[in-house]
Amino acid sequence: PILYSYFRSSCSWRVRIALALKGISYDVVPVNLLKDGGQQFSSEFKAMNPMQQVPALKIDGITLSQSLAIIHYLEDTRPNPRILPQDPKKRAQVRMIADHIVSGIQPLQNLSVLKQMGEKKMEWAQNCITSGFQALEQILQHTAGQYCVGDEVSMADLCLVPQVFNAERFKVDMGPYPIITRINKALLELEAFKVSHPSRQPDTPAELRA
Repeated sequence: PILYSYFRSSCSWRVRIALALKGISYDVVPVNLLKDGGQQFSSEFKAMNPMQQVPALKIDGITLSQSLAIIHYLEDTRPNPRILPQDPKKRAQVRMIADHIVSGIQPLQNLSVLKQMGEKKMEWAQNCITSGFQALEQILQHTAGQYCVGDEVSMADLCLVPQVFNAERFKVDMGPYPIITRINKALLELEAFKVSHPSRQPDTPAELRA
């Protein structure tokens, strides 16, 4: 498998965690979202992913984009260890939390949106993440065990950790979100989350390396 990734992309990080959890070895092709006006806009990359976004994964003779589509495919084809619970209610909760982050928070503070915001980008990102985290903290009161849904690592956790990383980058006060903070801390102790971390990627700049 070949993963087209950017070290700091939260969407790429979700997929890197899934690959690490499932023990799938892969090669990385870095796509720098800032350099050369954004390498994702090159004609070569556009031919592979018309949305001109990372990640993209070449695997099993197909090319997939969109992080959750990739994660679902990995779950369907390599179900061990599971990252979607078998219980329909828990599975729905996992998908709900994942969608909450992937559709309701992350795109609003994505690089392409922040470019439009000019000087207000920090304030905009903070507002988007804060309103999303207020809702998420409430949801987790009903679903969380050790992790987002019960005590098993799930797709919801793969979405949570990169979003908390973004929140910290944008200097969001995490004080009001004790459950999010606790789960994030527990997940960052796990090997799959460590090896996939933005500070440990082939394209991580020297000054940001772990």
